[in-house]
Amino acid sequence: MEYKDYYNILGVEKTATQDEIKKTYRKLAKKYHPDLNPGDNKAQEKFKEINEAYEVLSDDTKRKQYDRLGQYGFSNGQNFDPSQYGFDFGQGGRTYTYSSGDAGGFSDFF
Repeated sequence: MEYKDYYNILGVEKTATQDEIKKTYRKLAKKYHPDLNPGDNKAQEKFKEINEAYEVLSDDTKRKQYDRLGQYGFSNGQNFDPSQYGFDFGQGGRTYTYSSGDAGGFSDFF
């Protein structure tokens, strides 16, 4: 599966405000809307990409998850949260730690 950069698809910076994202989305959605481009499969695909990108970037929770995990944080429509499994990605996704919770580690196993 090819990585999709939602910011690039909409043509906005990662620091874009919600108003900027919405304004850009509306402009692109109008340009590539299937009703305005009948029979143009490329425009239809672009329209789908724009909608997918906007769905994620317009929602603060989804946008934070995307910024942390990329588009793969939304695989199969599931909301994957690694912290549920003991992983802590820290501030800005730079610190990677794992905690099994009940300790012991692997020493008891080996």
